[in-house]
Amino acid sequence: MENQITYKIWTVVMIQDGDKVLLLDRQHDHFKGFLPPGGRVEFPESFTDGAIREVREETGLEVSNLVFKGISEFVNPVKNERYMMMNYWTKDFEGELLENPPEGELHWISIKDAKNLPMQEDIKMRFDLFFEPGTFEIQTVWDEERNGPGAIMVKRT
Repeated sequence: MENQITYKIWTVVMIQDGDKVLLLDRQHDHFKGFLPPGGRVEFPESFTDGAIREVREETGLEVSNLVFKGISEFVNPVKNERYMMMNYWTKDFEGELLENPPEGELHWISIKDAKNLPMQEDIKMRFDLFFEPGTFEIQTVWDEERNGPGAIMVKRT
């Protein structure tokens, strides 16, 4: 019998303007803290199209010239789940920020100060990688017994 594997795919886009990046202060559900805009890729859209759509929905901005920076993922061998995040960076955008963004308040934050804000550990772990040359891969194996992250592998590719 074949094991069914559940795949879910999200995107995040680090939008840089000089020495600042756009982060949203998400304060609902279990995924709270400062993070780049992004969200779930809808089938059958491409990863890049999903990233552009999510930025528009969450910020009001139209981004372009996305640079693929890497993949970060959570795998749960017990539940046969793989949650993958496609990570992009850009400095090219136009438009005005939404007055009442749906996912949380939007803030232009200094790159050097951003990691001092409340931030999910997986976002904090990959934050600096957005600004380094090359790409990255981060795999976190979920520890079902502890209900938290287990082994973490970071590769610069």
